Amino acid sequence: MLVGPAVADPNGGAALWERLQGERLQIHGFASLTGVKTSANRFFGDSQDGSLDFAEVALNASYQLNPRILFSGQVLARFAGDMSDGTPALDFGLIDLTLVESARQRLGVRLGRLKNPLGLYNETRDVPFTRPSIFLPQVIYFDKVRNLLLSTDGMMIYGDFYTEHGNVSATLTGGQAVVDQNVEWTLLGDDFGGRMRPRGVSWVGSLWYASPQERLRLGLSGVVQSFSYQPAPVADFEAGRMVVRYLILSAQYNTEHWTLSSEYGRLPLKYQDFGEFFPYRKLHGVGYYLQGTYRLRPTVGLVLRYEEGFADRNDQDGTNASALLGGAVPPYDYFAKIWTLGVRWDLNPNLMLRLDYERHQGTYSLATRENDPADLAKDWDLVALQLAVRF
Repeated sequence: MLVGPAVADPNGGAALWERLQGERLQIHGFASLTGVKTSANRFFGDSQDGSLDFAEVALNASYQLNPRILFSGQVLARFAGDMSDGTPALDFGLIDLTLVESARQRLGVRLGRLKNPLGLYNETRDVPFTRPSIFLPQVIYFDKVRNLLLSTDGMMIYGDFYTEHGNVSATLTGGQAVVDQNVEWTLLGDDFGGRMRPRGVSWVGSLWYASPQERLRLGLSGVVQSFSYQPAPVADFEAGRMVVRYLILSAQYNTEHWTLSSEYGRLPLKYQDFGEFFPYRKLHGVGYYLQGTYRLRPTVGLVLRYEEGFADRNDQDGTNASALLGGAVPPYDYFAKIWTLGVRWDLNPNLMLRLDYERHQGTYSLATRENDPADLAKDWDLVALQLAVRF
């Protein structure tokens, strides 16, 4: 990050610093605090008693070295119940090199820790002001494996093509997935004391079309990731591998007052070489949502959404998966059906207040790290109130 000179002519260095800050250097940030209350189950802390364990604080900066070279990054401290303790971490940090730019196209490459362009919201999912609700649709944007889907350490090739019929954008990223303990908890169902690592190259791709004025947006995005797992010596299963292939189809239509959005995701998981005692071999996860937002006035908006997700499309009621574990995990932990109703109020351009109500059937959206499967309730409600500020 560029800093001001230690010794400067009052009329020279200070003026230069102001000009650089205004034209080349941009520094921004945001913070949010969310209260969550659930009728049963745990969602980001002890939410049955009322929780304030979900909070985000971030600082980001970008520096335009010249018209073709941009540096950008963000440090985020995220508190999310048992899944994140607020330790500051690099959310993204990259150098963007524009190789070709004209009135018709732009081609370039990015290097570093890169946000994955998955779906409509993944690249901006950390910024409360850009989300349609306090929590994104959990059957597509899984907070329980957030870091896995959020970013990749590697290189992205991108292209934007502009025509009179609309714009087309494409990206291809290759690198290493970002793995944390939440990934093991979610993909294996518990913390077995071993270690999970990326295996080979993680590939992320996207293709988007936007009509003139971006009234219509259509997208196809996906990721292919492989992992190896070395269990602890006392584990009942062997060292194995997992392959994740995630595909998202996206559509959004915008008018002056309405925005209609829908996404469909397919998430096949393949488990290999874990031995006869490991219960899973293949799961074909699916999820979708339908969402409408309505702007009552420039500062007040409403959102209504319905979503469904299944750990295995061939076992939508979860009975087969539950039987594999001898009933230790209830069938409704393998699906989720969620209604969301929310209101947003922008008190001023930099201060926002949100209130959401969610009605849940099933617990597929919940993190095993926060919940004992034996204590889960099938039908439950969630109310969340969020205050967010940006600068």
